[in-house]
Formats: sequence, structure tokens, C-alpha cells
Amino acid sequence: MHSPSAATTSPDPLDSPDPLAGACAVFLPGEPAREGRVALWHPAGTPVPHPSLAPRTPAAPDASGVPDTTTAPTAGAAGTLTVVGEDLRPRTVPALLLAVPEALPLLTRARIAPDASPSLAFWGAAAVLALHFTARGLLLPGLTAQDHDSWRMGPLSAEDLEGIRALAAAMPPAAHAVPLETGAGAPVPGVPLLPEPERLLRSFLDAVADVLPRTPAAATAAGGPAFAATELRPRPELRAWAADIAAAHDAAVRISLRLELTEDPFTSAGGETAAEPGFRAVLQMHSADDPTTVADAADVWADGDGHHGAFGPRARMDALLALRRAVRAWPALTPLLREAVPDALDLADEDVAELLGGAAETLAACGVALHWPKELSDRLTARVVVGLPGDHPAPGAEPAAGDSGVGGSGSGGSSSLSSLPSLLGAGAPFALRRHLALGDRPLTRQELDRLAETKRPLVRLRDQWVLVDPDEVRFAQDPADGGISAADALHAALTGTVELDGRPVQAEAAGALARLRDRIADPEDGSGAAQPAALAATLRDYQLRGLNWLDRMTGWGLGGCLADDMGLGKTITLIALHLRRQEEESTAGPTLVVCPTSLLGNWQREIERFAPGTPVVRFHGSSRNLDRPADGSFVLTTYGTMRLDAERLGRTTWGLVVADEAQHVKNPYSATARQLRTLPAKARVALTGTPVENNLSELWAILDWTTPGLLGRLGTFRRHVAQAAEGGDPAAARRLAALVRPFLLRRRKSDPGIAPELPPKTETDRAVALTPEQAGLYEAVVRETLEAISGAHGMERRGLVVRLLTSLKQICNHPAQYLKEESPVLGGRSGKLELLDELLDTILAEGASVLVFTQYVQMARLVERHLAARGIGTQLLHGGTPVAGREAMVARFQRGEVPVFLLSLKAAGTGLNLTRAEHVVHLDRWWNPAVEAQATDRAYRIGQTRPVQVHRLIAEGTVEDRIAALLARKQELADAVLGSGEAALTELSDAELAELVELREDGGRR
Repeated sequence: MHSPSAATTSPDPLDSPDPLAGACAVFLPGEPAREGRVALWHPAGTPVPHPSLAPRTPAAPDASGVPDTTTAPTAGAAGTLTVVGEDLRPRTVPALLLAVPEALPLLTRARIAPDASPSLAFWGAAAVLALHFTARGLLLPGLTAQDHDSWRMGPLSAEDLEGIRALAAAMPPAAHAVPLETGAGAPVPGVPLLPEPERLLRSFLDAVADVLPRTPAAATAAGGPAFAATELRPRPELRAWAADIAAAHDAAVRISLRLELTEDPFTSAGGETAAEPGFRAVLQMHSADDPTTVADAADVWADGDGHHGAFGPRARMDALLALRRAVRAWPALTPLLREAVPDALDLADEDVAELLGGAAETLAACGVALHWPKELSDRLTARVVVGLPGDHPAPGAEPAAGDSGVGGSGSGGSSSLSSLPSLLGAGAPFALRRHLALGDRPLTRQELDRLAETKRPLVRLRDQWVLVDPDEVRFAQDPADGGISAADALHAALTGTVELDGRPVQAEAAGALARLRDRIADPEDGSGAAQPAALAATLRDYQLRGLNWLDRMTGWGLGGCLADDMGLGKTITLIALHLRRQEEESTAGPTLVVCPTSLLGNWQREIERFAPGTPVVRFHGSSRNLDRPADGSFVLTTYGTMRLDAERLGRTTWGLVVADEAQHVKNPYSATARQLRTLPAKARVALTGTPVENNLSELWAILDWTTPGLLGRLGTFRRHVAQAAEGGDPAAARRLAALVRPFLLRRRKSDPGIAPELPPKTETDRAVALTPEQAGLYEAVVRETLEAISGAHGMERRGLVVRLLTSLKQICNHPAQYLKEESPVLGGRSGKLELLDELLDTILAEGASVLVFTQYVQMARLVERHLAARGIGTQLLHGGTPVAGREAMVARFQRGEVPVFLLSLKAAGTGLNLTRAEHVVHLDRWWNPAVEAQATDRAYRIGQTRPVQVHRLIAEGTVEDRIAALLARKQELADAVLGSGEAALTELSDAELAELVELREDGGRR
């Protein structure tokens, strides 16, 4: 069917913006499954170029949330393929044949591409399904008909099979267009026979299963090194073992054990309580195709062939084989194999104790479920009580009335909540006590004594028979309680579990710890004081709730992460928190803000605007200096400066340390993250709109900085929480949510009660510092041009002024624009480009779209090139774009196919409807604010249903800064002078012009 040539193709991403546009995909099964290939071909018969498969970052998820499974691309084989077209005639086309590991990342990404063919999208969906099955551990080892070692998908539940059938039913014709035969064997003579969709899909799933687990760990899981190797070598020595595995999972019958009491334990024949009830295990049979079909083995044996319809003709044999496997797992079942009818087995107390211990799990691992009597649903469970030493009731004592075992206001809860800040900072102030409970009630001392006297697994307690797990009793009787750290105590209180002796145990919070849990469980409970009197603004309701939450958390010595969407006011909320903390001596002190360089100017302006009179110091640049910061002051620094000067910053005990855009320290092993942890502070707050970009380990890094130890060690968190939650374990996800929710406040613009409080349009001037290269160019141009202007007159002077202003604006944008470089290096040379990167990271992480306006097409091309290198999709509209091209671009943007739309201000400032955008960025200032407003109205217009945020990028201390200040402070003058654009500025005197364009280190303010 296909004949790969010896030649291979090399990735050439420059051949086409999308090498797979219009390409079809089909899967070609192999022997063994891992030898299968994904073939790509064009219906037009043109060759398919090899796309670049290298992921952007190691193990980074694609847009679907599925992680890349390779770290580098390999070359696919160029060959030919016989396919069936729409005319039902076979033909040979060029094809690119990809191995499964090579094809997986391609399929998972290409499936969501807007121009992906139906067949490519189908196999992309199949790849995602295969990855989800693999992540759930649905992998079975075995041998093929040729004795090759091979993994396959399984065991699959009824829901899994239904999902496979539903996907197979949606398979488009091109996805299985390789004919099986064209002769007389086809249903219609002369019409090719195509692979059956469900069988082909199962083959693909098995191929993925046969590729992914081939790691050293697979040798242990599969019982030998063969299933970790990739070479093809027959393994006939594994036939017996493989047959046993296949019989265990492919049999038409499953077995289970139903445990019954040998007599009624509640009322005996004489009406009195039976003293010594026993157990027996009854063998049950289940249909593998329909798990609801169940019968006792005794009935199947007695009915002969009557159960064939439900269990198949091999029902007895399958049941005996399954029983033999169960005997290997638990030898106590051996007597059943000796019986002519394996119906039931009386169990000794020791047998029941083993089942209550590890035997039940061992049986479950080989597919044998265990069903206990319904009347014995209540079981003794081991629990621990966590609290301050004085919050624990005496061992075996009932909780005080109204206390419910958690300290409450009873006699054991004497500790005050106000004392928790100091206790949370202590080494190990909390204690834990183990106990046994029946339901929600701990056992009393008398019940504990009675339990100690009884050696049976069935005990009479509180007028009922109760199953007793010997391991639980031994655990509860272990006196090694010891202390527990504050972070571990909080973890136990919030999740209801604690890990002891390598096992998770239910935990209850007592006393002050329980009250703290109740207080922080709801971050937006609405309680708190009014906003600080010193704040020169009125907080919106959700901002005030965020302030009060941060105030409570930091007041208790805990940290928090404010993770609101961009534009909801995280900065002003933090400024209000700083002012609130200055009102109490215990929390007062200087605040250190660590942020990206591009946000320094914005922080200073916001503080000066909303907290006038508050001292602000920038600790940045080569001449930076830091004396002892005054109480109540702000110190602003960058992540880079903090990393280099952590020792100097660490000499101050900060009242508050703030990490803005905290995703910059999402790698806990980076030098920046390590140095940030060394800074002493009374409290820590993280601000970010994207607390999780790739995986939950990033969330751990942020919260472990704000509240150290809260989520435990990173390795433990990954193994026991992150992997389970990311793998779809709902219980793990609930535990993580319960633990994280009090320490992370996340509000979105779409949340009820949030968006209605936003204005229809929010405009923000974002100040950015010039790089040293920009500053040097700026000062040189100002010096040389002002000298020339001083000796010029009339039109010559006006021309020089316009050229000066144009040159300065281009320098503020990027040196490469002013220098007209043909192949420029773009990164690290422009403060605006760095700030644009910061904005786009947040905007795109929120799934939003953005318009980026500039008055210079050359600057737009530089931005387009820069973003393309970052892998961000853009399109550029300028004056040279034909009308049809404009309409196509608008349509693509409105459909959400391109998240970033670069536009020339003159060409796109009017006449376009771009309501898909929630953000508008003005890279450079237009002298007429009405022109900017018209451009903004491309997004802010009838049909827009979401708040629009406008970001104006302003080069700090430059002519742009002076114009912005003029617009803000003197609107009348702005209307009179700037309304005429640059022409009015040409009439300024030399002194006025010099003052306008002078580069100032004070940020442009006098």
C-alpha cells in the first residue's frame, strides 16, 4: 500500500506559514503496534513538506492542554500511498510517513488549527483520547501473533468503549482512505474496501500505548525488560505469561466475592443478640460486556447452559481461570478450587482480618472485587486531631457539648485567634493526637478498653456490630504523636487529611486552628473595615473585598496571591493594603515591590496618584542607593536588580514584600526565585493574572513563597497532588482546591458581580523606561537637532522640529526603527517591546484578543517579526493592504483565528469593526487624541459585549511623557494646542521646545 523511499525530508518552516494546510491524514497499522505510521497527503497530489515539530519549551502543553511527548523532531519518510478519492477510485499520491512518537505532537496541535482538514482533526482528537487513556494508566502488556512484545490500551470500561465507538462513528472518509482490497472480496465488485473505523481507531490507540510507556519503569510494571525496549525481537518465552494476562483481561466473565454473615448478628432465633457471628465468601460472576449482569457461581453451575446468553459458552472455564488467579493473590481461597462447585467458603477471623488489611487491595489488583454486608457499613476509622497543645480533649473522652471535636468554644479551645500570628511563625507549636472513631464520633475510654479485650474483626459497639481493621487499631494505639509544623497543621485543617507513617489519615482541626480554618475558608466573606482614609480613590466593591482578604491574611502572618484578571485593579488594591497596614504598629513598615522593569514607571505613577505623599524610592540602575527605608514608604525594584542585590535588600525587615507578575518566579529553582525567598518580611503577597501557565508546579512555586511549607515539598506535591489532579482525579482536585482557595483570590471579568462594576472602557497610561541605547540615541538627537534649530528660520525650522519629534518617537519605539536596520536584533533594546511582551503574556493567557496600533508601518513590521519569533500568531494591516485583504483579515480576527492584530493607525483608525478585541494597545502617541480615540473605537463600539482596556505605552522622561502629562493636567491646553497635531508644536519657542523634548531622569515630573 505504501513504499517509503530512502530519502527523508528536512523541516523547513519557511516554505509555508502552515505546511499542513489542507493535508489529509490516515493511520497505517503496523506489526507490532508501535510500527504503525501516520501518513500525510494532499488531495491535489502535491508533496507534504515536513513541519517543524520541536516544542517551544520542554514538556510545555499545547493549546489543548496536552503536553508534548517529544523533545526534538525526527525526519519523516517521504514515500507514496494508495488512497481512495471522492470518486471511489484508488490512486497513488506522494505522502509523508511519520512514526507515532513523531506524529503525536503534530496531531495534538494541528487538530485545533482553523484550516486543518477533517481527517487531520479526527486523528488529532484520537491522539488526545490516546494520551488521556495513557495518563490514566490504561496500559496492558502482551504478545502479538508474531510473539513481539506489545502494549495495548486496556482494561477499558463501558464508558471508555462508548467514547471510542462515538469517535469512530465520526471518522471522515479521508481518515481511512487506504483500501484494503479491490477485488472480488469487496461487497461491491470494483469498489475498494476501506478499513473498519472502530478497528482502525483501536489500532491507533494501541500504537500510542505501545510507544509511550517504553521507559525503564516499564520493565518493573510489565515484569521484564522486554516491554521497556524498542527493538523488534520475538519473545516466545513470554507466551504463557502473556496468555495469562490476556485471559485475565479479555475473558467474558469477571468474578467477585460477596461476604455474608453466617447468622443474623442482630437477632438470633431466641430473640437475643448473637454473640459470635461468622463470615463466608460467596463467589459471584459478572458479564464483562455488561457489568450489571451478575449471578452466583452456584446458580451458573446448576443452570448448565442456561447462562450462555449472559456469560458466554466459556463461562465456567473463565470463572475457574479467574479464581485460579485470585488464589495466587490470596491463598485463603484455595479450598474453592477443590470443590466441584466453587460456590462459597467459610472464613476464619484471621481471613477477615487479612481482607480488612491488604488482601482486599491485592484481590482488586487482579480484578476481584469485594462486597461487604450492607448492615456493616459503619467501620472504625483512625483519625487524628490537630491543634494547639491545650486544645486536645483527654484521650478517649467525648468532645465538649457544642464543640464537635474541633475545639470550638469548649473547654479545650482556650487559645485566642488573635494569638495565631506568632504561633504560625513558630517552629512546631501544634500537636496531634490519634484516635479511633465510629462514624463522626471518637471512641470513649470504655469503648477503647472493650476493643482491646476483643480480638475478633467483628465487635459489638453502641448497639451495633462493627468491622475492626487490625491495622487501624494498631495505628491508633501508636503513642508516637509528636509535634507538627504550622504549615502542616494548616494543610491538615484545610484538606482534612494528614500523612503519617506513609499513609493518608483523616484529620480534624481543634480549637484556634479550627476557627482559623473557618475564617480563611471563604476569601470573599465580605467582612472587614472600610478602605483607608489616605487612599485617594474609591475602591469598587470587589476591590474592597480583595483588600480585606489581604489584610486578614497578612495580619495573621500568612501570605496570599491576588490573581485577578488584568484590569481589575490589583495595583490599587495593593496600595490600599500598604496604607491599611500603616495604621497598626504591628504591621507597619516599608513595602518592597519587585516587578518587571517595564512596570517600574507604572507603579510609581499609581502610588503618586492614589497614595499622594507616600515616599517612593526606585532601587534600580547603576547609581542605585538604598538607605534605611522610611516606615510607610514604597521601594520599587526589578527582578534582575533584586537577584543581584538581594544581600543589600535583605538588610531591611520589610513590612510587606510584593512580587508583581509573580509568574516570573514560577521556576522555584531559578536564581531569581531563590533570592526572593531570602528577603525578610512580615508578610508576602504575589500579584499575577496567570498563576498557572503550564502545570501545577508553578502554582506551588508562588504559594510556597507567599506561605512557605503550605503545599509541602515540591517532589511530594508533584507525586501526591499535582499528578493526580492533572490526571483527572476528582478527589485530588477537591483536596487541592480546599487547600489553595484560602490563599489565592481569583476573579475574572466574566464573574458575576465583577464585570458590571467595570466601566465600559478603561484607559491606562503605562510608563516604560528607555534602555541605555535608547537614552543615548535620544540625548544625541536632541543635542544635535536643537543646535541646528537654533540657527534656522521659517519652513526650515518647522521641518527640523517635525524631524526631531519624529526621530524621538521612533527612538522611543525601538532603536532599530530609527536606525533603519535591515536585519536588527530586537530583544533587550526597547522598553516598549519588553512591556508589550508582558502585556501579551497576560492577555493571551486569559484567552483574549488585542489590537496593537502604531503610526509607523516599519515599527509594526518589527513587532510582527519579534512576535513571530516567540510563536505568537499575528496579522498586519497597513495602507498597502488591498480592500479584499482587509476584509479577510477582519473576518479571521473576528473568528478568533489570530489573537494579535497589528494595525497602522492611519490605515485602520476608522472603518473597521473589531469587537473581538478586549484590549487595545497604542505603541506610540498620536499628537491628536481624537485619532487615538477613533482607533480605540474599532473595539469599543456597538456590538462589543465585554469591557475594553486601552493601554497607552509612554516612554518615561521623554517628549511622550510630557505630552501625556499635558493631556492629563491641562485638557483645555491639549484641546487648543495638541488638537492641531505636530503643527502647533513647531511654533514653540526654542526654550519651550527644549523643555518639551529634554530627557529627564525624574520620570518627566517637575
